[in-house]
Amino acid sequence: MGKLAVLSLSVAALAVLIGERLITLRHLSLYYREPTQNYLPNCHHIEGIECGAEDITILANGLAFLSTCVKHPDLPSYSDDPGKIYTLNLLDSKMKIKAMNVKGDLDKDSFNPHGISLYTDDKDGAIYLFVVNYPQGNSQVEIFRFVEDENALQYIKTIKHELLHNVNDIVAVGTESFYATNDHYFTNEILKSVEPFLSLPWCDVVYYSPQTVQVVAGGFLLANGINISPDKRHLYVSDLLKHKIVVLEIQKNTVLSHVKEVDVGSLCDNIEVDRESGDLWLGCHPNGRNWLLQDPNNPPGSEVIRIENILSEKPKVTQVYADDGSVIIASSVATPYGGKLLIGTVYQKALICDLK
Repeated sequence: MGKLAVLSLSVAALAVLIGERLITLRHLSLYYREPTQNYLPNCHHIEGIECGAEDITILANGLAFLSTCVKHPDLPSYSDDPGKIYTLNLLDSKMKIKAMNVKGDLDKDSFNPHGISLYTDDKDGAIYLFVVNYPQGNSQVEIFRFVEDENALQYIKTIKHELLHNVNDIVAVGTESFYATNDHYFTNEILKSVEPFLSLPWCDVVYYSPQTVQVVAGGFLLANGINISPDKRHLYVSDLLKHKIVVLEIQKNTVLSHVKEVDVGSLCDNIEVDRESGDLWLGCHPNGRNWLLQDPNNPPGSEVIRIENILSEKPKVTQVYADDGSVIIASSVATPYGGKLLIGTVYQKALICDLK
């Protein structure tokens, strides 16, 4: 066979491979799905949030913590200021956010918060906030102690480890221990883009404690949100590109065993768990095409999905809220409290609605 024939066959094979990959990527990103509108009553934007509330979590007393203004090279930025953690008292009719003062030896100018998790110590009732932080694009976890009477965070320590190389979200299980998701295998930006293109299932979940750091689950296309069941027996992980929530059982040695996967039909980001019912609330991206293009004339939509009875044979998956981007762009988290629903976004605004 001549060189020209070999070259022609090679080019044809490459074209077929690229075509197949593009078709697969469009399926994974829900490229052709059109955002819809499914509104809740009495929705309004939370005043003071203009650069996103990527993650939101709420204490039992109704005090919400909001992680805001994350900076990412591939996303729009509506503020040049460092990221902040805000609180919002959902039992206060004024519904005003308050910026938290960060005390201690933390570089506040490079603070770039993403996923957050609260942990209450059974021994003394102390409340700790774990924050995924990206200073100068690095991946690390900050641990703070909540000083309630000052609405402040006392910096305790920074966690860095080679296994925590692309941390997206976190769930605290002790005063210095947590599970975390890595949303990419590679740290190089070019290689990161290759992962979804080739559908490499190399993302993982890492367990960290001062005594042990290990990968405890893998095989995710894009591991994103993570949270824990009220009885602390199961972890829930969002595999964003598979459009699934993966249920994992926590073993005595902290390793996780696979239980099941639940289809959600959307690109779901963070997971919040109702502490009473155990229901999962998901902030989701209904269409990855709009997310990738970031066209202001055709913005990414938003979607909130609820999963009831996830451990049963037939979990109930319900779309609670949906918008085509005209009200709120790129929802990343949704969490209920007292008949209200808070919806946060990666880089734009935050919304509060009445639940039907």
